[in-house]
Amino acid sequence: MKNLGFGMMRLPVLSGPTDFDYAQLNRMVDAFLDAGYTYFDTSFVYHNGKSEEATRKALVERHPRESFTVATKFPTFLLIPEEKIEETFRRQLDNLGVDYIDYYLLHNIQNVYYDGYDGKGGIVKTTHLFDHAKKWKEDGKIRHLGISFHSSAKLLDRVLTDHPEIEFVQIALNPIDWDSELVQAGPCYEVIRRHGRKVVIMEAVKGGGLAKLPENAEAVLRVVHPEWSIASWAVRFCLEKEDVIAVLSGMSTPEQVLDNTKTANEAQPLTEEEKKALAEAMRLYRESAPIKQSEIERYKGLVYHGVPVSAILQAWSICQIQPDPGFSDDNNYLKNAIAEAEHIDFRKGLEKQTVVTADGTDITELVEKAVAWLTAHSF
Repeated sequence: MKNLGFGMMRLPVLSGPTDFDYAQLNRMVDAFLDAGYTYFDTSFVYHNGKSEEATRKALVERHPRESFTVATKFPTFLLIPEEKIEETFRRQLDNLGVDYIDYYLLHNIQNVYYDGYDGKGGIVKTTHLFDHAKKWKEDGKIRHLGISFHSSAKLLDRVLTDHPEIEFVQIALNPIDWDSELVQAGPCYEVIRRHGRKVVIMEAVKGGGLAKLPENAEAVLRVVHPEWSIASWAVRFCLEKEDVIAVLSGMSTPEQVLDNTKTANEAQPLTEEEKKALAEAMRLYRESAPIKQSEIERYKGLVYHGVPVSAILQAWSICQIQPDPGFSDDNNYLKNAIAEAEHIDFRKGLEKQTVVTADGTDITELVEKAVAWLTAHSF
């Protein structure tokens, strides 16, 4: 279970997102390596495009190349034209200061980038992005090819069937997203394993949202393990999963590095008592949201533009109790669900659809409110 990964997405800064506190960051990198962990995950776009450079300065220039593995991602969502793809990849090698990248991902594969809104082929297909990536691997510029994924298990099954060259998939996975109707972490995880690929887990603590829970939920966990941090429960939930290359944590302080490495060093598969406590804490967490999960259950079977109403309301409601609601991973899924169901570009507006429950209650206004918010905060 020694598969913790350092996410270089929420690094310590001084005056702004690109003004890195290298004194602190260097200590964090060193502590992570000293604890026996080696996987560092960055991207072309993190920290306004400067995370790769920070990774070079704090890690690559200060430690032997064989002492770490580095992962980074091609920015699919920037819609880079095909004639600029090779140049972008060379920039990433220069940013990182490496001759090769251990784990390279096509960033944010989802329905609208894979199929397009019309279902005929999005940016991934029209720029032959997989062909470029396969060539980089053949040339020894990348060691392992993967994708980060933000859509349905149904689409993931098709992508992995279409592209046997994919070795691993990075997905959002944590105790809340595991059975989220939109994020579908559990079903996506099972699809990956069924195809015989490896997993990288992101959002293990849901962007910090599972580091602090409602008092009644925390109390349930503290009865079982008063010495464990609240965040460590979510990390342990992920660490015990099989076929996982790395469980990423976007760490911002030395204290977080110490807590995460301590958790990973000590982690064992959760006992039945621990699983029951975590499940109860997550139930209470969902019940603390603006629309309680117990209320959402009433809307099972209702559909809005091809998407379950319960999934839409669940996603909106969970976003509202995150530290940064506008940056919750749930935000990115609705546009893909609607595109997959109806080949509609939700940015151009949706036709009016009335939503009425079995007892005759009209909840159209509530659904439209949730859809409008998720649309405004998609990325």
